[in-house]
Amino acid sequence: MFPNLDPRKMQAVMKQLGMSQKEIPSSKVIIEKEDGNNLIIKNPQVVMMKMNGEESFQITGEVEESEKENFSEEDIKILMQKTNCNRKEAENTLEETGDLAEAILKLS
Repeated sequence: MFPNLDPRKMQAVMKQLGMSQKEIPSSKVIIEKEDGNNLIIKNPQVVMMKMNGEESFQITGEVEESEKENFSEEDIKILMQKTNCNRKEAENTLEETGDLAEAILKLS
């Protein structure tokens, strides 16, 4: 953006302007869209920037879109019975794994 600008000088200028940034170590970022689908960003680089009391995030990485899985009531009940988990845990694990057998293994 600014060629020949020392990173330390850039940090000093940002500080004078009331700006700061911090990298957030992350392995995956999931953005839940209003339509029920998710954007999954793998191997992300996440930077949080603060300016004038507001926080914003810059995220880069490998993006894929996944459709929300609709699991049957029977799948949820089976998972709850086999693993003694609550309904929310069962739904979240089914969404995360996408497979009943894998969800059972994960919660066992």
